Parts: sequence; C-alpha cells; structure tokens
Amino acid sequence: MAQPTIKLNVLAKTAENAKQIVEAAEGRVYVGLMVKNFPSVDEAVKTVEEFQAAGVPVSVGLGAGDPAMWSKVVDVSVRTKPAHVNQVFPAAGYTLGAMRAVGSEDTLVNALITPSGTAGQVRIATGPTSVSFENDTISCEAAAAMLAEIGIHSVKFYPIGGTDHLDELAAMVKASVAQGIKIFEPTGGIDIDTIGKVVEVCAENGAEIIIPHVYTSIIDSATGLTRIEDVKELMRAIS
Repeated sequence: MAQPTIKLNVLAKTAENAKQIVEAAEGRVYVGLMVKNFPSVDEAVKTVEEFQAAGVPVSVGLGAGDPAMWSKVVDVSVRTKPAHVNQVFPAAGYTLGAMRAVGSEDTLVNALITPSGTAGQVRIATGPTSVSFENDTISCEAAAAMLAEIGIHSVKFYPIGGTDHLDELAAMVKASVAQGIKIFEPTGGIDIDTIGKVVEVCAENGAEIIIPHVYTSIIDSATGLTRIEDVKELMRAIS
C-alpha cells in the first residue's frame, strides 16, 4: 500500500504567522480562516486575499462548525477561490457547484459529518435548520454514497475528541474510501500527542490524503499566534 499524503490544517492570526507556518510545514498545510471571526464578507475576503498574496494556501472555514455560517463561507469562497473550503453536509454540493461556476475547479470542498457515538452510524444533519435533528443517524455507507454521487472530494469528521472516537473514525474512513472518497479530514481535539494515532487509523482504512485539523492546542493564548515550533513537532509526528 502506498504511503498516504498528509497535510495539516491549522489557523494563523496574521499573514506573517501563516507564512512561517507554511515554511515550517514545508508546504504541506492549509491555513484556516474562519468566516465567523469577521464582521462581514468583505472583511473576510480582504484577509483571505492578504494571505493569498503572501503565498499561503487558504482554507475557508465556518468557525467551530457553526452551521449559520454556511452561506458566508460560499460568499467568501466564490470571491477568493481558496485552496480549500469547509462546509456543512447539506450545503456541500451547492458549494462545489458555486466554485465550479466561477472556474475554481481545483478548490477542495469537504462536507462536515459528525460522529454519533456508535461506530457505523453518523449524523449528517449539520446545517442551520437540520441541526435540530442532530440525534437522527444514518449509516456511514449511506452518508458516503450521498457525497460521492454529487462529487464531493473529502469528508470532514468533527468532533472526534482526539482519540475518543477511533472506531467511528475507522468506520467512516472505510465507507468513504469504498465510495471513492479518498481524502479524509479528522477534526476536533487533535494535538501533538494524538495526531499520530489519528493519522494511523485513517491510513489503515485506506485514506490516500489525510488532513488533520489542529487548532487551539498549538495557539499561544497570550499572543493568539500559532506556535511555529509546535507546527514542526506536528510534522515530525506525522513523518
């Protein structure tokens, strides 16, 4: 079996912080900007473009998976054509179509799926209205098939609680790969100590590109900057 490609997805407070992250990760990274943190679409677009001008591959995100941000993510993304877009399950197909409509064929669009607490069953009701049905579950196989039939590139599995849901992670990766979705993004509670095991589970179950999201655990609480040495540690842990 070929070795999977592993990229980080981390946050950055400033364009300079982001440039340092890209260098430390040797380019194997997406730098997340959460639209929830900006008062308007225009402000978010301005910052995304600033990061892009610095050569940073930007990941446009919701902000803690906030379903109310789904349309703001689309609005920012169609104007900036980022490298990567995070989206709730119900809006993923719409987002993919919007990116194609503006000629951004290479933008990677994921869909947010939530663990249910039971391996083999997941929650896809991650939109602003459907979230009220968050206790309803479907099989991993059905969820993956829905995404595959509309061409979604990647599954974002959040929150996995570090290593608390490894059996559920394994089941969702396996189902996704069976449907031809070979990019997987485990998210939530991952840190330097747990990233190795999380990546290992994804790889063992067939994921070819693995994008672990590591956020607050590597951010300096005093400055708000992502610690560059921690990025290097993460890279060592997954190499």
